[in-house]
Amino acid sequence: MFGHTRLEWQEGERRLRALEPALRAPCERAADRIVEELRRRLGSRFSADELAGLYAGSQAWTMALAVSVAPEDPIAWEQWVADAAFHRYLRDASDWPLRSP
Repeated sequence: MFGHTRLEWQEGERRLRALEPALRAPCERAADRIVEELRRRLGSRFSADELAGLYAGSQAWTMALAVSVAPEDPIAWEQWVADAAFHRYLRDASDWPLRSP
């Protein structure tokens, strides 16, 4: 399960980085806000599996956060933007070096 989820997160990060600057800016704001919420929900000590568990039920709240920071930019509401945020937060997981390829 984690392997497939991680691939989705990586793809989200790739898509976000590939955007032209005008489209990327609102997506970055949304991703940053989602990372802040992940930090609030999980704290600074968490495992990759805990993060993946939170991801399973995250679509509603991640979209709500994205809409709140980029209400005029529907591209920022896409699931892959949230995926990029989860990918970024994964780097802080306590077992990240063990779970990386």
